[in-house]
Amino acid sequence: MARIFKPSKKTSIDAKHYEINIERLDHQGAGIGYKQKKLVFVEGALPGERVLVQNVEQKSKFARARLIKVLSASESRVDPICPHYHQCGGCNLQHLNAAEQVEMKQQSLTQQMQKFAQVSIAQDAPILSSEIGYRRRVRFSVRKDRKAGTIDFGFREKKSNRIVNVKQCPVLAEPLQLLIAPIREALNNMSRAESVGHIELTQTDSGLTLYLRVTQALTQSDAALWEALCTQHSLTYYLHAGDQQAQRNLGPAPFYTLDTIELDFLPSDFIQVNAQVNKEMVAQALDWLAIHQQDNVLDLFCGMGNFSLPIAKQAHSVIGIEGVPDMVERASDNATKNQLSNARFLHANLEEYRLDKNLTQFGIESGTMTKILLDPARAGAAEIVEQLPALGVEKILYVSCNPTTLSRDSKVLLDNGYVLAKLGIMNMFPHTAHIESMALFEKA
Repeated sequence: MARIFKPSKKTSIDAKHYEINIERLDHQGAGIGYKQKKLVFVEGALPGERVLVQNVEQKSKFARARLIKVLSASESRVDPICPHYHQCGGCNLQHLNAAEQVEMKQQSLTQQMQKFAQVSIAQDAPILSSEIGYRRRVRFSVRKDRKAGTIDFGFREKKSNRIVNVKQCPVLAEPLQLLIAPIREALNNMSRAESVGHIELTQTDSGLTLYLRVTQALTQSDAALWEALCTQHSLTYYLHAGDQQAQRNLGPAPFYTLDTIELDFLPSDFIQVNAQVNKEMVAQALDWLAIHQQDNVLDLFCGMGNFSLPIAKQAHSVIGIEGVPDMVERASDNATKNQLSNARFLHANLEEYRLDKNLTQFGIESGTMTKILLDPARAGAAEIVEQLPALGVEKILYVSCNPTTLSRDSKVLLDNGYVLAKLGIMNMFPHTAHIESMALFEKA
């Protein structure tokens, strides 16, 4: 039978301004109030404030509103440290004082663990860093307006593809901030700036690195321009043109250090952006796991060995498993570079991996692992966590970048003979609602 198309009715949004009291924050840092018993989420509003807002989205059970004016300000409200804060999509909590940002994240983690894992525990002291200058890595978006002939260089606008042209970014390490002006000048002097996709900067223990991504080969004049800029500022220079592999044209290969360990990486590799928090996070992981010379440790989602190699300095052996082949290669090379022959790295898709079958195929005897560390992506590790209790290890350390999936996966361990022994946050990204946390589980 033929079906007749009937367009769905468009729901109109009541755009009238109205006043509302903010009662609390949600897990993303938005203020929550009520209008006629309906939840209203207001970004930029704080608990205890009365604000003037305008709806931008309306659903049957909630609405999202734009903050028009703060009528009665909270004592927790502070002036943002960045002049681009209200346009840029990078930070969303600069209007809340730093101490209460941390407290909000701790409360959010506690609430998520209580709701989804049905467990409550006093948190350990948070790992903190400076609230400014903490980012050692940044990616700038670049776009040329063909009609106007101007270059947009900066970060994505909040909930938009538009680019906010930035002149500064207080959360960047100062040496990276100082490169914003000369890079902008170089872009304006290019003959084919429209070919630039993005630019990444990294501060490493070997110096500063610039990674230029272009859609086609540079002209001779443009190539000379970028090499001159990188030479002038003593930058390691990587050029990634079209479908070719990135090439290092100037400077030493980048690396960062953890204690006495040097970890080489490429600009395309993932590294933690907050060097201070990363060092303290790794040290805390070793402390919580209480690594000793008889331990055989399994490091899941090991990346290029950020946790594995420091563990190898103290343990009998470490097996790292990672789904990205390049990271496995990098981790193995870093183990060799640091003369850690007791660290071994394997490639496997951990979403489909069967520990009980595949570990023996790799020559790892069942029951020989004593401790496990896992550091999955935001999606968590639902498939792999279900297999961990069968290994019978005494301690499992879960490093998380998403408290929702951490709490979900924690429930599996708690239901299978483990107890939550320690819990805490690492404030990897001050001025944002992003929560990094660490949970230690011990066999009951």
